[in-house]
Amino acid sequence: MIALYETASAQHNMAWIDDLKRFYPIELLTWDDWSESGLKELLKRMHGQSVFFRVRKPNAARFLEDHGVRLINRAEVNRIANDKWQSYQLLQLLGVPVIPTQKTPLAVPYIAKTADGHGGQEVWLVESPQDQPDTNTPLLYQPVVPHIADVRAYVIGKEIVGAVKRSATDSFKANYSLGATVERFELSASQRQDIKKIAEALKSDYLGIDFLLLEDGRHLFNEIEDPVGARSFYQTHGDNIAELLARHFTKLDQNYPFREYDRN
Repeated sequence: MIALYETASAQHNMAWIDDLKRFYPIELLTWDDWSESGLKELLKRMHGQSVFFRVRKPNAARFLEDHGVRLINRAEVNRIANDKWQSYQLLQLLGVPVIPTQKTPLAVPYIAKTADGHGGQEVWLVESPQDQPDTNTPLLYQPVVPHIADVRAYVIGKEIVGAVKRSATDSFKANYSLGATVERFELSASQRQDIKKIAEALKSDYLGIDFLLLEDGRHLFNEIEDPVGARSFYQTHGDNIAELLARHFTKLDQNYPFREYDRN
């Protein structure tokens, strides 16, 4: 199996890549040329291979999958997870509680974000007209929702392998990479039910699903992450998520071309 990363991301995640190699035979391939000719060259490198697709490039994922490359996660997962508007529409369709999202500004205060931002980047708290971000990129708008924490659930195949509660004291962004504190979180039955509904709809392999934990105990889904990072999981859980993922890869190999979801 090939693990595909952009060069900078591979360097940032080398410890995780090395850990995964301990449990499953993967070959790291870094790639940064997403032009038409670059994709054709990449396709030659991947012919007949399974690919652990660790880049946020929905168009590249679709090109490779359409030419017979087996991607983990599928191209459609990459497309939806990296477009917050598509994610919002999916969550609405599934009937799970989700933060109201629209393409036109709200009355202040509100949250503005780009559709393809990740890791807490390109998200702004707008408390006055002067705070409106200076960008030509189309934005999505959400109300400011009072909440006590942000929760990320980690899902491998059909299995929820853990969840992390992330709290920030000096920012409205609760991303671990931005300095938020993290702790293990036990999901409620209703939260687990909704998370499984999302993962099964996407037929994903390895996914992060984020929601806000409200003061009254309810939850509102926010975003879907593919590729998802595991630093906060390692910080809070005894299980090795690389080993859990390697077991999933082995199941995929044993059941190819079918997946767990196809056996229902």
